[in-house]
Amino acid sequence: MGNPRPKPKRLAEKLRAIRQALGLSQTQMLKRLEHEEKMHYGRISEYEGGKREPTLMTILQYARVAGVHLEDIVDDELDLPAKLPGKVRYRGVKSKSTSRKKAR
Repeated sequence: MGNPRPKPKRLAEKLRAIRQALGLSQTQMLKRLEHEEKMHYGRISEYEGGKREPTLMTILQYARVAGVHLEDIVDDELDLPAKLPGKVRYRGVKSKSTSRKKAR
């Protein structure tokens, strides 16, 4: 069967901190992750309670929404920035505010 992969001990805490720092409800967080069609908002609660671990792609979406590096979320030795959203901008990913401005 093999050894299970190591899991970040602080992942749940950091996911909750991201949502709270952004001032979002669990339902709003699901929308910001662009997962409202894929999963129930209760899944956010499971992630934040450590009952379930999000997929790598979901963690990447958290990083993009929070404006932080993926490592900031998954590395237990790193703390999240004091102010969220952070200043990290992912190349090739347009922010919603930029897209809205161009549409006007």
